[in-house]
Order: sequence, then structure tokens, then C-alpha cells
Amino acid sequence: MDYHSDRFTDCSLMFRQKGRLCAVLPANRVGDVLYSHQGLTYGGLLTDNRVKTTDVMEIFQTLNLWLKSNGIKHVVYKAIPWIYQRIPAQEDLYALIQVCKARLSIREISSTILLQNRLKFEESRRSGIRKAKRLSIICGESNDICAFWHILDNNLETKYHTRPVHSLQELELLCSRFPDIIKLYLAYKDGQPVGGTLIYDTGQVIHTQYISASPEGKSEGALDLLFNHIINEVYANRCIFDFGKSTEQAGAFLNRNLIFQKEGFGGRGVCYDTYEYDL
Repeated sequence: MDYHSDRFTDCSLMFRQKGRLCAVLPANRVGDVLYSHQGLTYGGLLTDNRVKTTDVMEIFQTLNLWLKSNGIKHVVYKAIPWIYQRIPAQEDLYALIQVCKARLSIREISSTILLQNRLKFEESRRSGIRKAKRLSIICGESNDICAFWHILDNNLETKYHTRPVHSLQELELLCSRFPDIIKLYLAYKDGQPVGGTLIYDTGQVIHTQYISASPEGKSEGALDLLFNHIINEVYANRCIFDFGKSTEQAGAFLNRNLIFQKEGFGGRGVCYDTYEYDL
């Protein structure tokens, strides 16, 4: 998170039990509001495997006392979606209701594939794969972040009049720092990239951070072929593939075209939830 530390007033916290570090909460502060970190896609309490329900309830009691003493009046808490937990760890959801009297304020939806119980691609995606193969599109891993970022930037500018959350320099920095975790896959037509996706590999979950194609790539099924390559070949033996959210405006707007594409690959719903409470 160092690359964007200048954008946030950090208020991350560590919790110790009998001197042993047992939990951490990535967080930032805006005035008298604590956010479980706004610079992260998902957040929440991170615990070790020795922490149990009563421990988490005590953690939240201690947290709230500390927050009150430091002028915090409101908490916005992004829970970790269950697919990212290595063992069941939703004790925080129980404590949020029972200890904090929190309310669910935002619910967004992601499209996820359990790779050992995957669904078949729908015909809309299979036809795109056949088309891409006929046009000799090929797919593979790449280090050409610049080429992908420009496809992404042009796509967002043309369609949504916006820019990528990460600048080119930020993406290049992140990829250089985490070469075994962040991977770029591109689809090529006649040697030129026409589509791609940036993958974050957590070990358990393969998560798409960005997906984009040029107008040519969209019309020629480049992303269909690319995701067939990634899902059914590169990461076929992993646990979970997560396409990420298809919602905007804090979950109020569902991008139906985007989720149609993801569900066509066999993705099904996993919720990304945010809770809020007053102190």
C-alpha cells in the first residue's frame, strides 16, 4: 500500500493477546470517521488461525474503546469476502452485529468460479473463442504493462469518460515489486496486443484487477479466447477464480453487460459487503 500512502491518513491497528500479535486492521481516517482501508478493494480484520469468536468480540470491544478515546465517531468496515479466507473466518460479521450494532450499508456483487466445480462456458463465449481462433489470435503472459494500460485507458475514456484507478507508473511499480503475484496476460492479433487482463494471484484466489480490449479485440473474441486460456489452462488446477465486482455507485447500479460477460464464463455471485456503525 506504500505507493498511494500520500492519499490517506493511515490509522491501521495491531491487536495483541498476551503479547502475541493476533490480528491487524488495515485502516485510514478521515476526520472523525475510520474506514477499513479505502485504498483496498476489500478489507476487514485479519486474524491468525488461533483467534476464535470470543477473541474477535473482545477485539471489537477494545477497538471501539480505543477509537472513542481518539475522537472517532463512525466506522465504515469492508468485510473480507469469504473466498479470500484460507479457513472460515466470519467471526467479525457476528461481532459487528452483536458488539457494534452495525448495519449492512453496501452490498456489491462479484462473479466467481470454483475451479474444481466449474460450469461450462455459455455459447456466447464459446462462439467468441471459435472466432478468435479462426483469426489466429494467440494468448500468453506478458510484461508489456504500457501496451495494456493504453488499451485500458482508451477504453475507459471512450466508454465512461474516466481513467484507470492506477496510473501507468503505479501499475509498473506494483508489478515490479510483486512479480510472482501480479501477472499480465495479453491476446495478440498479428503481433499486436488487442486485449488483456491483470491478474492478482493470492495463492488461493486468482483475481482479475483489470479487463480490457481494443475495439478490434472486442469484435474478434479476444477476451473470450484469453479467459479460456487463463481459466482452463494456466490456472485450471487452482481453487478459485474471481472476476471482481460488476457494480457501481456503491452497489446501487449493476453493469448488466459486464456481469453478462463474466457469467458467460461460469462466474456466479459472491457478495462484497460494507458495514457501518456509530460510536
